[in-house]
Amino acid sequence: MGKRNSQRKGAAAVFDTDDDSSVTSSSTSNSDLVSVSGTEDVQLEQDSLLDQALDALDEKRGSTREKAFLAIIDAFKTNLQHQFVEKKFATILHQCLASIKKGPKKASATEIAFASRAIGCLALTVGCGDHAREIFEESVRPLDEALVSSKISALLECLAIITFVGGNDQEETERSLDILWRVIHPKLGSNVVAAKPSAPLITAVVSSWSFLLSTMSNLKLNSKFWQNSISYLSGLLDKEDRSVRIAAGEALALIFEIGVTEKFSAVSNGASDTTQDESKPQESYIFLQGLKGKVINQCKNLSVEAGGKGSAKKDLNTQRNLFKDILDFFEYGYSPEITTKIGGDSLQTSSWSQMIQLNYIKHFLGGGFIKHMQENEFLHDVFSFTPKKKHLSNNEHRMSGEEKRMFKSPNSFLNKARTQLLNKQRLMSEGRNFGHYSASMVNEEQ
Repeated sequence: MGKRNSQRKGAAAVFDTDDDSSVTSSSTSNSDLVSVSGTEDVQLEQDSLLDQALDALDEKRGSTREKAFLAIIDAFKTNLQHQFVEKKFATILHQCLASIKKGPKKASATEIAFASRAIGCLALTVGCGDHAREIFEESVRPLDEALVSSKISALLECLAIITFVGGNDQEETERSLDILWRVIHPKLGSNVVAAKPSAPLITAVVSSWSFLLSTMSNLKLNSKFWQNSISYLSGLLDKEDRSVRIAAGEALALIFEIGVTEKFSAVSNGASDTTQDESKPQESYIFLQGLKGKVINQCKNLSVEAGGKGSAKKDLNTQRNLFKDILDFFEYGYSPEITTKIGGDSLQTSSWSQMIQLNYIKHFLGGGFIKHMQENEFLHDVFSFTPKKKHLSNNEHRMSGEEKRMFKSPNSFLNKARTQLLNKQRLMSEGRNFGHYSASMVNEEQ
């Protein structure tokens, strides 16, 4: 106990201060360490800083816990903390969940947001496996409950990330999609009036929803759901906030890329053996085609929008280019092909699902994106990306994570192609690594 108390006092001395410069210095220290990482002394110093931050999460003062979380997030984004996680995984997870479970009355919105981001970073660090399952199973309910009273974007992002990494089947992904959707479409009683969601909240929900939808391989033919979803997203294209319009546009492109209308068409023509309950597929198909026509007209207008007063030119150009790409997709079937530079390497994307997934990871990791793309083997598997310096350097065949996630592609023929490729690769060389998972995601810089 004496040693534990002395550690906590040390942590408080580092993190318990009203001077914001303490956060900056902590962040700078970790960044400096990254530049010379690889030595045992540096790793020990990093572990010591993380130990102090972890101890500071027990402090009563909220600002101390906030700064401790910020230091942990910075450390996880700027370097892969595998050794520390191996020793302190359970402690980190439960401390983060404790802050989320306290709710807005005991924990500030900032603390809840930081705790959520820390869980997301933890999930991306551990990758597929038992730890990822534990994060998912332990966190979904607290996140769901927190979202009832705390409409914090970081909670949404955390839910999306942990489902992406730790979700094992489609039902779990659907559950998370429902939780996200309820944030902007709550189930209300007769005497309950929902607060109007803000533009940033709508953007966060739609982006997270699209991110998880892009992993779905077997869509349910529920015409009411798809009609309502497309109608709602179409309505968002008319909103004033440009970020909302962009998120809605990407979501609509994804919905049509994964073949919603084609599935209804196949059922209505008797070309599908689906057992999903859809009593009037022909009517559903016609209605969805009508919605698609409306969306195309909206995209045409947004691709040539002149912009309003005070409109940032860069944002306007981003919108125009996006909706031109969406129009090309609707009219010619072309998805945007984009190349992203990862250090001295290039990562290419050629579908909306790939673009959405990579951009979401990039947004979540922020300044740590390049570091993780270069060294995070989970992301290598996810995006079928092998940095040149690691090409053929690892002779281990990581089967569990790749095979578990590769079936999450939105396109079934890609699933089959990857399966055939994997079988062939096994016969040729048991030791060679291959990045499966490629179909679901890959992408570029906004």
